[in-house]
Amino acid sequence: MGMTPLDPVALDTLAQAREIVTGHLAPTPLVRLRLQGIDRPVYAKLETLQPTGSFKVRGAFAACAAYGKSNPTTQQRIVTASAGNHGLGIAYAATGLGIPATVVVPETASPAKVAALSDFDIDLRQVGADYDAAESAALEIAQETGQFVSPYNDPVVVAGQATVAYELVEQLNEPAIVVAPVGGGGLAAGLSLALAQHTDWRVIGVETEASRACSAAIEHGEIVTVPIGPTIADGLAGNLEPGSITPGILAACGTRVCAAAESEIRSAVRELATEHGFVVEGSGAVGLAALRAGLIDGDGPVVLLLTGRNIAAGLLAELLT
Repeated sequence: MGMTPLDPVALDTLAQAREIVTGHLAPTPLVRLRLQGIDRPVYAKLETLQPTGSFKVRGAFAACAAYGKSNPTTQQRIVTASAGNHGLGIAYAATGLGIPATVVVPETASPAKVAALSDFDIDLRQVGADYDAAESAALEIAQETGQFVSPYNDPVVVAGQATVAYELVEQLNEPAIVVAPVGGGGLAAGLSLALAQHTDWRVIGVETEASRACSAAIEHGEIVTVPIGPTIADGLAGNLEPGSITPGILAACGTRVCAAAESEIRSAVRELATEHGFVVEGSGAVGLAALRAGLIDGDGPVVLLLTGRNIAAGLLAELLT
């Protein structure tokens, strides 16, 4: 018999990640939203208030703590490729834990993101014209000097993202449907595992219609290449790496994944800013887009995970006018 899809993330991995994350990050607020035209309770989990502006710092802390101390005498270098929230999370966590880290970004990365990464005491390298080139450079560096940490295809990262679920169960005194953005699927997989013993809770994943790699992998039972279109939910766009563990976890947990349209994602970013005062990037607003589009079934409470605030000022201004 081969591994079941749940094997990669053991219960002790979940427990260790929970201990690390609660030791370094305060729980993020859960607030009730008053949504016009929706008559069920809706809450927002404000991962936008994480120190790096995104939930990814959870998985980063779990991974840096687990891999950076793998040898008692020397600290192992953490290596990743990301010009986005995962790279920022690794930079923040590694600096906080005193663990050496290399973050590789493409030469085309936005100057704002490069500037944000430069604030941390890490080895920041710009290599290649796109993310794939940066990632292959990072994988080479990791082979020589350390441990590569994927933003989603890593059991410890998945366990770190699962810590959102433990906070929700403590903050909300009734079961709910938790709506999570899906790109690589690390967050939705972590939530699905952590809530597996809370059978009255459910997780629904939301992709952007422009990038449906995770749902395609669930449907086909293997990683397949899908077309990627332009989207403001850039954090959710891209194909999955071969051997990714997340689709198998989502399939085994019976977690449904739907997709939000681009126009609805744009409207959701606008509504969160103008009606509720929350700055949310496109990737973090897909849950509200899906709810507005009638993709979240049932009539019980809904928790929308607002996963990140790192939207370019120019794009936000364009969406608001």
